[in-house]
Amino acid sequence: MYTADLKKIERHFLPQNFTVTNWAALEPYFKTLLAQEITSKEHLEEWLLNISELEAAVNEDACWRQIKMTCDNENVALEEAFNFFCTEIEPHIKPYSDALNKKLMASTFLPLLNQEQYLTYLRSTNNSIALYREENISLQAEVSVLEQQFGQITGAMMVTVNGEEFTLQQAAKFLESEDRNLREEVYRKIQTRRLEDKEKLNNLYDTLLGLRNNIAINAGFKNYRDYRFKELGRFDYTKEDCYKFHDAVKLHVMPLVNEIYKNKKAKLGLKTLRPWDLEAEPAGTKPLRPFKTGEELLEKSIACFTKLRPFFGACLQRMKDMQHLDLESRKGKSPGGYNCPLAESGAPFIFMNAAGQMNDVTTMVHEGGHAIHSFLAHPLPLTGFKEYPMEIAEVASMAMELFSMTHWDTFFDNATDLAKAKEHQLERTITIFPWIAIIDKFQHWLYENPTHTNEERTAIWVATVGEFTDDVVDYSGLNNFRQNAWQRQLHLFEVPFYYIEYGIAQLGAIGMWMQYKQNAEKALDNYCTALSLGGTKTLPELYKAAGLEFDFSPEKIKVLMDFVKGEM
Repeated sequence: MYTADLKKIERHFLPQNFTVTNWAALEPYFKTLLAQEITSKEHLEEWLLNISELEAAVNEDACWRQIKMTCDNENVALEEAFNFFCTEIEPHIKPYSDALNKKLMASTFLPLLNQEQYLTYLRSTNNSIALYREENISLQAEVSVLEQQFGQITGAMMVTVNGEEFTLQQAAKFLESEDRNLREEVYRKIQTRRLEDKEKLNNLYDTLLGLRNNIAINAGFKNYRDYRFKELGRFDYTKEDCYKFHDAVKLHVMPLVNEIYKNKKAKLGLKTLRPWDLEAEPAGTKPLRPFKTGEELLEKSIACFTKLRPFFGACLQRMKDMQHLDLESRKGKSPGGYNCPLAESGAPFIFMNAAGQMNDVTTMVHEGGHAIHSFLAHPLPLTGFKEYPMEIAEVASMAMELFSMTHWDTFFDNATDLAKAKEHQLERTITIFPWIAIIDKFQHWLYENPTHTNEERTAIWVATVGEFTDDVVDYSGLNNFRQNAWQRQLHLFEVPFYYIEYGIAQLGAIGMWMQYKQNAEKALDNYCTALSLGGTKTLPELYKAAGLEFDFSPEKIKVLMDFVKGEM
């Protein structure tokens, strides 16, 4: 039914050899679309397909510029190419996009379209019209350029361990060492290195926050939070629902986090559990090393996905054949990981910073889940149909983390390591919730109080962290590091307010896993059905197609936490 043999979108409107170079070459196609007279329903549908084709070509060009820059952020030419798009191409597109949106909504043939098929597309179009302000174009271009500075600053961070230089991602493997002194040494080196750029990151964030606030005010909003909720298309939940999520984490998740850390403390035989102990195993137990190279990680991931469903493995294999992966950590590479959909060619690009750890397996299968989503949504006829809500996108990735555990024997050749890996994953499934709540709650305050000082920001951060801090880990003497910990979160700088999606989706993923435990094939069918809908249905409808309820109430969270506790 599904195939990884995706075909690049066939061009009918653009020349076959057209590439995005500058605005002068691109503008005529926008002018043509804007000038076209729409004379029938069929003509309107053809016109939308032409817009979609142009959007796909432009979006893919922008994605490749960003991919290349994050893979080598010390290459000035790649940075300039990305910045050129942000400042010399994208700002010119926005007025045309707004004009095309208004032309669509004013068409007398609009009511003749299949209203069910176009419901979410037209809703998003109306939303874009409501948010558009000409005075924001230059501000948004400036923000796009500045956001990439986070990766440049943090990608250059290195520490020396045992006389050898490591990226912070590579150095994290020493936190799994059975040598507690080495763990503490490396933990402190990583945190100290982050502090060296504290002011640089503070200044960058102050600038971004000010620009974002101005964008919101220009668009008629009281604050950027309210603007961003609308921009993210959060039609199905409110800020009050987010507050309830924060409270539910405190009530139903923190007790389980305490239990996990108490077990960790007992297992390690420690009187005091410190932050550098959280990834460690008891003395004599070797850290999990599921692979050595990025190539090995990819081959094992393909094998694991193939066992789960041959289609899943075929998707990763197709990406490998197209060289759409950059997996290993190295100096001069931006931090983090992502799956970047490529609207025209179909097969996405996976970027990550693997260093041979268990967490890297989780990241790989997580981004692999996103990749499957890209493959499944690609056959939809319009680029806009493929723009699915992040709350379902993260179900795709987080459910894949849990589904794939069934076949993690691909990564581990003995039962003991396999059991440890699964335990590690289930612990991570729970312990991520407090951090999600912290990051989300912190942002609400930041943007409700945009003129705050660095001192006020630090105080609110410390207070927010305190609300979601467990009762087991001893953080004494580490205040200097903890006050600064928000600066490690890429999303705060690059994709504001995109974080509670992980919490909502983690609940959905646990729900998918409950289905999988009852009937694996049915759960995988539901998973594929929901993802193949792209963004053509509302968020509650997408969850329903996956066999889930769109519900992150405290009562629902308790049920899911009880299930995971039972599995652990």
